[in-house]
Amino acid sequence: MQSFCVARLATVFIQLPIRLKSTGKRPSAPLGSRILNSSEDIFKHNMWDHVQWTEEDKEKARQMAEENSSVQLPIEEQGKFDSEAHHYWDKFYEVHQNKFFKDRRWLFLEFPELLPSGTNAQSTNTCQGHQHAGLPQQSTSSMYTETGHQQRSNTKTCTFPGQHASFRILEVGCGVGNSVFPIVNNIKETNSFIYCCDFSPSAIQLVKEHPDYDDSVCHAFVHDICEETASFPFPPQSLDVILAVFVLSSIHPER
Repeated sequence: MQSFCVARLATVFIQLPIRLKSTGKRPSAPLGSRILNSSEDIFKHNMWDHVQWTEEDKEKARQMAEENSSVQLPIEEQGKFDSEAHHYWDKFYEVHQNKFFKDRRWLFLEFPELLPSGTNAQSTNTCQGHQHAGLPQQSTSSMYTETGHQQRSNTKTCTFPGQHASFRILEVGCGVGNSVFPIVNNIKETNSFIYCCDFSPSAIQLVKEHPDYDDSVCHAFVHDICEETASFPFPPQSLDVILAVFVLSSIHPER
């Protein structure tokens, strides 16, 4: 059964680029319409909708939740795992490196917006007269009026990674790049750029050491999104997509 499942998954991933190029649209069965009627179709989609639980399913889930909660950390230790979470993730990545999670190649099937088609918009590469944290500004620029007379402008240009791109993605909580590198390998021929951040320095180091890391289309940096005053390496309002996979559920609601 395991070999059969792996073979079915391999077939899906092999056919995925062909399906994306041929349609260029959302999946043929969007969320809400994926009804599993046969166990043989279980790998047809990445997920299924409207699954009905039996009373037996509910009781099994209740027992598992109860068992999972039978051992709890002392109150005085619980806060430490929240406030020092990045240290624990550092240790996790030091042990497992990039061998624990699998690349999320299904992202393109579920979210074709990650691969823009025919993006020709001009890139946003001005800071509009203000200093953005971490971005060096150049000298005041010149501009011309309708009559052709040159005048000085208070708009200052700034340089930042990805300023040449017309389509920009940010992945929050990128880990070791399991979403980043499938995207990187598909945007190299486009005018796109992806930023990725994680609060674990070990994870970001592993991203930068990955053989597919290419700073011409990607910029990885350490960042904790719960720190509201922390700066970003790009100007405000310069992103098209923000991706957060299995991230918000791991952050305490108060943060």
